[in-house]
Amino acid sequence: MKYTFWRSLIAVVVGNAVYFTLDRFLPPAAQHQPFQLDWGLAVDAWICLVCYGLIRLIQ
Repeated sequence: MKYTFWRSLIAVVVGNAVYFTLDRFLPPAAQHQPFQLDWGLAVDAWICLVCYGLIRLIQ
């Protein structure tokens, strides 16, 4: 259980760093607007899931 927490935390931090680095290059629909539920959140979550999968694949 301890390793799962750290993997998830690393995936979220790295995924958010990647998303906010690429945010200005994404189409307007994929950019997150503060305090709103939008497609930007879905794109961010998807990037975090990809990072988690890559971490699991490496281990």
